[in-house]
Amino acid sequence: MQLPPNSPQQDQKKIGAVMLALMWVGIFIVLGVFFSDILDKQRNPNQSVSTQVLSDKVKELVLKRNRMGHYVANGRINSQPVTFMLDTGATDVSIPEPIARKLQLKPGHQATYQTANGTVQVRMTMLDSISLGDIKLSNVRATINPGYKSHEILLGMSFLKHLEFSQRGNILTLRQYPEGQNP
Repeated sequence: MQLPPNSPQQDQKKIGAVMLALMWVGIFIVLGVFFSDILDKQRNPNQSVSTQVLSDKVKELVLKRNRMGHYVANGRINSQPVTFMLDTGATDVSIPEPIARKLQLKPGHQATYQTANGTVQVRMTMLDSISLGDIKLSNVRATINPGYKSHEILLGMSFLKHLEFSQRGNILTLRQYPEGQNP
């Protein structure tokens, strides 16, 4: 039996179909947000890092390795939030050009660097401040790399050489000693 086009039963069917569609849209949105958060935590398990100050005033920071085997963590450059990937093979902190523009970094002289991906032309710059948790350094040498296409900044040895670091299993421990105190 067919219902007349404008009958109350026909209207109820339309309302029911719309509600069912909205329910499915809502379910997909909730699942998308849920799985997006899980993937973000797998890519960067160190989204909020905390530093312990040990009895000898040494600052200690513990990072977890991500699912791809890298140490990725949130930090700051010149008080602006950024995401770092720690890279002991990088001579300097290496910043993709779009991020450098966003941070309003001043490009200095041009330099040539040898990387794992070949020779690159970069611009030198100095970072007023750089921090990972409560570990902070001032006047750190960095490069602006137009060829580096990433949302992460390589946290290289121009920062890491001021710290003691040790890796065991999936954990990297960074320690900053007070000025004048050696490990």
